[in-house]
Amino acid sequence: MKEIDTYGIHWIEPLEGSGQWFWGTDYSSGDLYEAENLFKKGYSVEPNRLVFVHYPEGEVIEPVLAEPGQYFEKPIYDNGRFIMLLVDFPLAKINIIAYKPETKKISSLVTLPLAVAENCRNLALRLSPLMLVRQSDDKFQILWPENKSFPIGSTEGFYFRKEEKLYFSAWYEDPDYRVEIIIRDFDTGKVIKKMPGSIRLMPDGQQWLLLQNRNLFCGAADKMR
Repeated sequence: MKEIDTYGIHWIEPLEGSGQWFWGTDYSSGDLYEAENLFKKGYSVEPNRLVFVHYPEGEVIEPVLAEPGQYFEKPIYDNGRFIMLLVDFPLAKINIIAYKPETKKISSLVTLPLAVAENCRNLALRLSPLMLVRQSDDKFQILWPENKSFPIGSTEGFYFRKEEKLYFSAWYEDPDYRVEIIIRDFDTGKVIKKMPGSIRLMPDGQQWLLLQNRNLFCGAADKMR
């Protein structure tokens, strides 16, 4: 049994894209959107902490300490670097920061005005390439490094970009529950293809499409009988 001291953070989860790193935070002021609402109402925002834990030896790294009024969102892993999203509410800035654990080097990738986003709800980092996105119930936006916006369905969720295609997943109850993969054109947002199934992002960065071919499954089940 291995004991890992994460300095008060009691939950970690795989760091998307790495296969070897986990991340955790303490949600001291809720999630990022809740922290933003606290700040807008005039309350002080206690910064959250962001730690990374390496598997299998359990090394713990806390590369950046947030200051009062700053707040981290979920990080990702890209080209050997931790990519961190840190919002500074007093300065109205969005900071995207990279940390390379091999060299222990921290660098600022970009600083954006907070006004580029209507609010911090569903503000997130995504791949590939690295981008800052946001979505509401009926709109998807790429805020950096390009600027795009187009309507989407109310239950759609964005997962990743692959070349000139954007991959979304949506759920429906009509009346039975079902899920669907939706592929949209990067430039226009128009739907290229829909297919039954769901998307899973694997810890090492692989992107799995879990397709639902009921006829094929039933045929295989019949053979096993």
